[in-house]
Amino acid sequence: MKTFDYIIVLKKRNHSTVDGVSQIMLLIAIIAFIGNGINGLYNALSSYAFAVLVIGWGAFCIWQKKKGNAPFYRFGLLLAAMGWYSMADGLWISLIYLLAAMLEKQVKFPEEIAFDENEIVFNSFPKKRYDWAALKNVVLKDGLLTLDFKDDKLIQKELDADTNKSTEEEFNVFAKAQLEKTTYVS
Repeated sequence: MKTFDYIIVLKKRNHSTVDGVSQIMLLIAIIAFIGNGINGLYNALSSYAFAVLVIGWGAFCIWQKKKGNAPFYRFGLLLAAMGWYSMADGLWISLIYLLAAMLEKQVKFPEEIAFDENEIVFNSFPKKRYDWAALKNVVLKDGLLTLDFKDDKLIQKELDADTNKSTEEEFNVFAKAQLEKTTYVS
């Protein structure tokens, strides 16, 4: 496993849109499972069981949010995917729910930028890697990270936590040294 000299955690993004889509998907699944059970299609008991499980997970997520914790709907989406899979002709819908469950984890993962002597890595999907040679300047100041690229691209991100002046100075000295190394090599 690679170790980095600095890992900067960026300010948390607002996940209300992702949560809203997840809630709508769970609601659609609940309605479909109950409707399937009422119509007596395929396996009514299984449909009701999946509806109850998804309702239970949704209630747990609402409770988590009220406590101030971030809710994760992916387990409910996985339950819904299994419920859709158990229904006749539900394979494609179950794949959509499975994909949504996998993507929710990636979307809600804290955004980080890692720095070492060789490269800068964004933990996005897919990972973005930049060589120091692609940058003109890197500065951390007052809780704001600025990456200035040679191709006139500029990235500015707020940090999750406040940093003290000595940490900022230490990071800026490290970044300046890496930039100077690439200048001499080029």
